[in-house]
Amino acid sequence: MYQYRQALLSMRRGDTDRQIAQTRLLGRPKLAQLRQQALERGWLEPDSPLPDDAVLAEAFGKTRRSASTQSPLEPHRPQITEWMAAGVSGPVILAHLQRSHGYTGSYSSVYRMMVSIAGARPAKATVPLAFGPGEAVQVDFGAGPMLHDPASGKVRRTWAFVMTLCFSRHQYL
Repeated sequence: MYQYRQALLSMRRGDTDRQIAQTRLLGRPKLAQLRQQALERGWLEPDSPLPDDAVLAEAFGKTRRSASTQSPLEPHRPQITEWMAAGVSGPVILAHLQRSHGYTGSYSSVYRMMVSIAGARPAKATVPLAFGPGEAVQVDFGAGPMLHDPASGKVRRTWAFVMTLCFSRHQYL
């Protein structure tokens, strides 16, 4: 609804639909529709308050898709869900659907189905680990930067041992 409110403010300032469309806020056909609604409802009057989001949503709500618009993959949704749980990749799912079920659609539709299935799953929850003082540490050991050794005059590899105390988060290198 932000776009409609900004466009209404621009229309109140006297900007044309072409000028508003150049800001890429809305296209000219949508702006013409907005201007028509605004004139009918008196939203362009400078002394009238701007409509709130509920009124704008009622006037310019999202377009609804036709009830007949359904993915041809919908009958295969349970099978695709199982394959995704097993770790099967999208291109492999597409190849199997084409080979075994005669699917003629594109990979993009398989990808959209996979995204919708993944979006319906609950997020993987993480649990913060809590330790008392002296109960646990995390350690790491690895190669550091190459440094010049003043005693031998050679460039040598350095090594680092890092220990982090889990309770206090103090690090020792």
